[in-house]
Amino acid sequence: MVGYAQAAPNGCRGNPLEETKMPPKVIAVVGATGAQGGGLVRAILNDRSGEFAARALTRDVNSQKARELARMGAEVVAADVDDVESLKRAFAGAYGAFCVTFFWHHMSAEREMAEARNMAEAAKAAGVQHVIWSTLEDMRQWVPLTDNRMPTLQGKYKVPHFDGKGEANRFFLDRGLPVTLLNTSFYWDNFIHFGAGPKPGPDGVLALTMPMGDKRLPAMAAEDIGKCALGIFKAGREFIGKEIGIAGEHLTGQQLAEKLSRALGREVRYHDVPPEVYRGFGFPGADDMGNMFQVKRDFNDQYVGARDLALARRLNPDLQTFDAWLAKHKHEIPIEGA
Repeated sequence: MVGYAQAAPNGCRGNPLEETKMPPKVIAVVGATGAQGGGLVRAILNDRSGEFAARALTRDVNSQKARELARMGAEVVAADVDDVESLKRAFAGAYGAFCVTFFWHHMSAEREMAEARNMAEAAKAAGVQHVIWSTLEDMRQWVPLTDNRMPTLQGKYKVPHFDGKGEANRFFLDRGLPVTLLNTSFYWDNFIHFGAGPKPGPDGVLALTMPMGDKRLPAMAAEDIGKCALGIFKAGREFIGKEIGIAGEHLTGQQLAEKLSRALGREVRYHDVPPEVYRGFGFPGADDMGNMFQVKRDFNDQYVGARDLALARRLNPDLQTFDAWLAKHKHEIPIEGA
């Protein structure tokens, strides 16, 4: 942001058009060494306008990822989402805060909600002018606990890693915070890190297995969430008080498999299974993921409709398609027997 100095009074020499740059506005980024937060920190550091400065929050300031962010120019500070006082210190003096939680570290919706409550309390205490809360829908709006089409998990959730975030929206809203509720999407990076990529079947042919039928799956590169978040901050007050959703593309399982086949140079088939079969696969969180895919399938129009591709590209003109993401990351996708 650029302002102009006033002309020197009483004939004193001075240039009335002398530019004085305002100091960059600090964005405190929770989860700065993770996928979303790391994407935002890098986006801020690579932004030529210099409008913002990145304050990277992390539990371990001496980790390799934290040291790398410091070398890139980020201010790295220690903070723990389970310690509200550490968050208050880390948010102090910041213009904005990017808040995200870590369900898959502990797989507890209750703990995730406690983390969100701490961040909202810290943001309120610090008086930040813009909060982005990286959230997801409470799926119980579509499948209430009385609906037996899928099991209830952790006592009172249908899709714990969605429902806890959605329920936690109220922590930010009830405090009157200047918040943007940002509904994110499935990461294509899950094909690398989460074990969601194609796997060989009994015949050796790779299969991408999801209980999605012929419905579309909104998804995107994880780093693009951070880039979209920067676009929201750069838009000023436009998105404060609003709930928005983003994705890179809306693709069916068949389309994903076809694109994976071309990128990997091997046939990948889309394998649609019933949600109850997926829930029984036995990996940690299979029941949660099975319920998630089932809700996305059964309420596809509502879920897809809440994720605006044009808005995502406006916020992040470099938004990647799945083909573009695959061109960069196909060699990172672990393929058994390759």
